[in-house]
Amino acid sequence: MKILSIRFRAFHRLAALLLLVTLSTAITACADEPRVALTAPDGSSRAVVKVEVANTPSSRELGLMYRKHLDEDAGMIFVFPKAQPESFWMKNTILPLDMIFADEHGKVLGIVKDAEPFSERSLSVEGDSLYVLEVNGGFSQRHHLKAGDQMKFLGFVPSAQE
Repeated sequence: MKILSIRFRAFHRLAALLLLVTLSTAITACADEPRVALTAPDGSSRAVVKVEVANTPSSRELGLMYRKHLDEDAGMIFVFPKAQPESFWMKNTILPLDMIFADEHGKVLGIVKDAEPFSERSLSVEGDSLYVLEVNGGFSQRHHLKAGDQMKFLGFVPSAQE
């Protein structure tokens, strides 16, 4: 009976160890996912967004068109080859989006809020953008984002591919 008890405890310890290893692997994998942290000028955190990276002409062209759902803490970061005035439209885009434009240093230049789905109107902000982060409409307001905030790239180095 004592041998069974020892084996039972050993089994439980092994199971707990396997669970711990599995959870730690999952947490590490999540930490390596591309994310964009948005911070206020004083360095305080406003939000962190898991992102898909659109850094090729074809991925930038497709963007979030045809998507029916976007998680609240998810978005797409558009990375351009050089900083210049950028404009977007919402053709074939089902979801209302906020577009957060940033310069080569990740400084937010401006935000287009609640872009209207399916619109072909050109949307932009003043200044030369290297990055544009698209998130669900209303995200910027909920997280108090504004021009002058900062984008920080976590789990990836943003670079455009031609």
